[in-house]
Amino acid sequence: MRIAVSGSIATDHLMTFPGRFADQLVGDQLHNISLSFLVDGLEVRRGGVAANICFGMGQLGASPVLVGAAGADFVEYRDWLDRHGVDTLSVRISETLHTARFVCTTDADHNQLGSFYTGAMSEARQIELKSVGDRVGGLDLVHIGADDPEAMARHTEECRTRGIPFAADYSQQLARMGGEEIRALTDGATYLFSNEYEKALIETKTGWDAEEVLRRVGTRVTTLGPKGAVIERAGEEPIHVDCPEEERKADPTGVGDAFRAGFLSGLVWGASLERSAQVGCMLATLVIETVGTQEYTLSRGLFLERLTKAYGQEAADEVRGYLGA
Repeated sequence: MRIAVSGSIATDHLMTFPGRFADQLVGDQLHNISLSFLVDGLEVRRGGVAANICFGMGQLGASPVLVGAAGADFVEYRDWLDRHGVDTLSVRISETLHTARFVCTTDADHNQLGSFYTGAMSEARQIELKSVGDRVGGLDLVHIGADDPEAMARHTEECRTRGIPFAADYSQQLARMGGEEIRALTDGATYLFSNEYEKALIETKTGWDAEEVLRRVGTRVTTLGPKGAVIERAGEEPIHVDCPEEERKADPTGVGDAFRAGFLSGLVWGASLERSAQVGCMLATLVIETVGTQEYTLSRGLFLERLTKAYGQEAADEVRGYLGA
């Protein structure tokens, strides 16, 4: 099964200010702020929902196709993804814009000042899925994640027109979307991904109740944080999958992307929905134990050992066959 993952490609530039922002603010001059902070450190982390998902799938040997837009500064990031099993040949490189980035400074009280630069992400709307499919010999599923809103709409419509199954997963873009936009991105989806809060928001904004949503999508996958995930299909009993026990909680950023990476890898393998969700929950647990969205290392032996502890020997034996060497 060949899966293309579309969505954002970005980097996070994270800085730490040892003082307090509040000490630098003058009450009667807030309308005329001009401040510069001398920071202690800088961390640059790779991110973007599509890149995060593809990295996890690559770690599991699922050979994902990354679809998104980046700038000429993407060279080092691309090499990193290539080394970790991601097909990056369908990434559009902008001639004028930099790769999207989030720049954030955190003070001693954990207050933050941040900015998000969309940059090259705005050119994702110019990517045609047909050319991607022609290059790789066809697409069995397109995962449409948070991206330039027009790109998300165009990818969805192209999937419908060309009969390509698609997964709707608007995540961070959901807050800015109206009901009509959400209905257009959802109707006919083979899979619909969201967390528990987004699930309620989708129903509120679209005016569709839970049953109506299930009539309009093939499979609804909802992550429940530490409670795992639930998979629903019209006329069938829900499947609930618990999360493995965490060894530590280091950083929740990217956990949802990791779940999707594991779940989509299960689909590539031809595993059941329950097994796919178990792999997703196991990968998400590795990410929450690591600072950064792509800083974890997937050791086959340890992964299977922890999968056995969480879901039993049968689950581990089946996944071992998919993982290969």
